[in-house]
Amino acid sequence: MRRWVMLELGDPWTGLTLTEADAPAAGPGQIVIDCGAIGVAFPNVLQAQGKYQVKYDPPFSPATEAAGIVSAVGEGVTRFSVGDRVMTMDGAEIADKIVARADQAYPIPGSLTDGESTALLVNYTTTWFALHERAKLQPGETVLITAAAGGVGTAAIDLAKAQGAIVIAVAGGPEKVALCKELGADIALDYRAEPDFVDAVREASGGGVDVCYEVVGGDTFQHARRCMAWDGRLLIIGFAGGTIPDSPMNHALLKNYSIVGVHWGASIARDPASLDRQQDELAKLAVAGKISPHMHRTTYSFDNAPDAFNDLAHRKTTGKVVVEL
Repeated sequence: MRRWVMLELGDPWTGLTLTEADAPAAGPGQIVIDCGAIGVAFPNVLQAQGKYQVKYDPPFSPATEAAGIVSAVGEGVTRFSVGDRVMTMDGAEIADKIVARADQAYPIPGSLTDGESTALLVNYTTTWFALHERAKLQPGETVLITAAAGGVGTAAIDLAKAQGAIVIAVAGGPEKVALCKELGADIALDYRAEPDFVDAVREASGGGVDVCYEVVGGDTFQHARRCMAWDGRLLIIGFAGGTIPDSPMNHALLKNYSIVGVHWGASIARDPASLDRQQDELAKLAVAGKISPHMHRTTYSFDNAPDAFNDLAHRKTTGKVVVEL
């Protein structure tokens, strides 16, 4: 089989090496998947560079999700059969075949492509956990989403609208702002044209937002906290801008809002069954046509996989990024 590998840490768009290896075999409890799409994301760039909070020792293949067709099943596997379409995070690599634990794989909802299904595994489950389990988002509430044109940002627009919320999206540049509106955002603001978006958000929300889905950190966080309404929930998703901010606690006290951490990966480690519940809810929404993952408009072939990392690193992507086979 073919497999892209980081032989040493560095920029993946120059450091990935295409290698040949024996096809994997399914051990007990495992399945082999002939991959149709491999999901990649900005954290994979950081992994390759050695900058991610969890360190990876070369050689490794940086990927987040995989989707395709089961080509072999191991002893004791009853969950899937050869020919089933599945998606998984387990064993994900930039390879044409992977081996994964059967109990860590999920059926692909029939309405989704292989590429679209990869978005359900991290982007949408992270966002489901954030909006429903951490923020308890209610229909009619207002949600502010930063970095709204990115992978988790577009998922947040989709899931917030499916819940009946009013969405204010913040993104960089007119094309990304237009995309947010296309995806259903009620209001979309360009932070490049208006870096301090506080007044615009307050005016649009009637004084403040109930929930903020904050991805960026740094100055963006400082603006976002000033947008919170009384009893609001400020969700800390990550620090894509590279700066971890401090927050004045008197501000949270005076406005009675909560700053809520969202560590989805650790949550499923503590409660593994929660992932099954989240995937079940997302599958129902997908089948009902209430969510539709946005895919980055550039298609990356397997041979051009390094280009996907170059575009991710330089903020040229929107929505979910996949390498297609």
